[in-house]
Amino acid sequence: MAKKLFVGSLSWNTDERGLREAFSPFGTITEAAVITDRDSGRSRGFGFVTFEDDDAADKAIAALNNTELDGRTIRVDAAQEKRRDRW
Repeated sequence: MAKKLFVGSLSWNTDERGLREAFSPFGTITEAAVITDRDSGRSRGFGFVTFEDDDAADKAIAALNNTELDGRTIRVDAAQEKRRDRW
């Protein structure tokens, strides 16, 4: 089963290729995305990496959380489903 990770505190210079390269040693990645501002197109400083395998994702969290990527200390956690509750 696929597992999506949240990657926070990204450098403005980190792109999807760099994110994929940093996480690929831990397993097969099905998607790597840096979230950008809709108006400016600049990175919003976070992204998501989806692994094909839960074990690979867990290894990536353990190995990469609080490590440096492109000059910034990143935070890596399991992504939480966004709630779409409306009153």
